[in-house]
Amino acid sequence: MKAENDQRTGLLYGFASYGMWGIVPLFWPLLQPAGAIEILAHRMVWSLAVVAVALLALRRWAWVAELVRQPRKLALTALAAALVTVNWGVYIWSVNNGAVVEASLGYFINPLVTIALGVLVLGERLRRTQWAAVGIAVAAVLVLAVGYGRPPWISLILAFSFALYGLIKKQLGMGGLESLTAETVIMFLPALGYLLWLGARGESTFTAQGPGHAALLASAGLVTAIPLICFGAAAIRVPLSTLGLLQYMAPIFQFGLGVLYFHEAMPPARWAGFSLVWVALSILTWDALRTAHRARALRLDTLAGPLPAPLPSALPTPARETA
Repeated sequence: MKAENDQRTGLLYGFASYGMWGIVPLFWPLLQPAGAIEILAHRMVWSLAVVAVALLALRRWAWVAELVRQPRKLALTALAAALVTVNWGVYIWSVNNGAVVEASLGYFINPLVTIALGVLVLGERLRRTQWAAVGIAVAAVLVLAVGYGRPPWISLILAFSFALYGLIKKQLGMGGLESLTAETVIMFLPALGYLLWLGARGESTFTAQGPGHAALLASAGLVTAIPLICFGAAAIRVPLSTLGLLQYMAPIFQFGLGVLYFHEAMPPARWAGFSLVWVALSILTWDALRTAHRARALRLDTLAGPLPAPLPSALPTPARETA
């Protein structure tokens, strides 16, 4: 019963995290006239404040000394911080410049880029269905490049930066809250320096646009941290296959907002490219579910072991009647 309640709670956390990530395009335009870099800097600064409060409440500081004593781990954390900075910055810029649909495409193709990196970097071997999904995704990008008149750079930058970020996080093996804290600590001084420089030039919107605008900029820390905390709570309660399916919620919501709310254009070539991406993701999802089902069945068979031989009957076999 407890396991069932945990899984139900995990699903709620998962829906909350991906739901918030899905509707976040509605938030960034509220921060205008601040530019994308100013918004990004505030996101870094205020995120550190939020996660520091969370760590103080949980009293989880032992990992800091361990991280400082490992130069390689510290260097990987700095690289992860740089990648997530690029990802956040490009995403904020794309939302505030009418490219929500193209940004959503980046998160649709992210799982496929992750698979490709697994082959190229980690030497993983793909099943035929995975190769088919990757091939269809490449075709989709080519179709979209024709439709846009250029490669979908926003989508590709978002997909590759987040996939590489995930690859580094896998190498680090740190908890979600701890890794976010380490990354924001690394980004804090450059971000704060940029904000102070903007203020000295009289170009900061933090104090120039009134207390409401300042409060919205500060709330960027909560907008960053709360979905990540919910994601961490979901990750320890639900199977990875379920979490993998939930991840499609965010780009679906973003795509819907781009088309229905922001009224971005969707000519036929774009529909064709997105349709190919969705076909590739359907193949990938089906393959993942089938593989998970087979692995679970094999595990159950292994646990059950071979059936015992039938015991000899204690009763004599009745003699067959003769005519």
